[in-house]
Amino acid sequence: MAHVQLVIDAVVVDETVQFSLAELCHACQADSASLVALVDEGVLQPAGQRPDEWRFSGAALQRARAALRLSRDLDLSASGTALVLDLLDEIAALRAKLHRAGMA
Repeated sequence: MAHVQLVIDAVVVDETVQFSLAELCHACQADSASLVALVDEGVLQPAGQRPDEWRFSGAALQRARAALRLSRDLDLSASGTALVLDLLDEIAALRAKLHRAGMA
């Protein structure tokens, strides 16, 4: 009989927490080039003009991790990752709309 192990990776972050680029890199175990590419594609939207001034919200951590996981698992470029995340966001919005309408 095979042994199955379920691993859950979860982090709870307060929405008011702010991350610098270096802190977000550390939290995501990613290099800055990967995160800068996600910013360039609009996946992540930091406050600040330059990378050394950027501040990311707590929600950006979850989005960055999801983007990096998609990129790795599906071997996507930053633009491909942005497209997939946009489509997933649209699906979530449509499901929420159906739920509010009592159709789900």
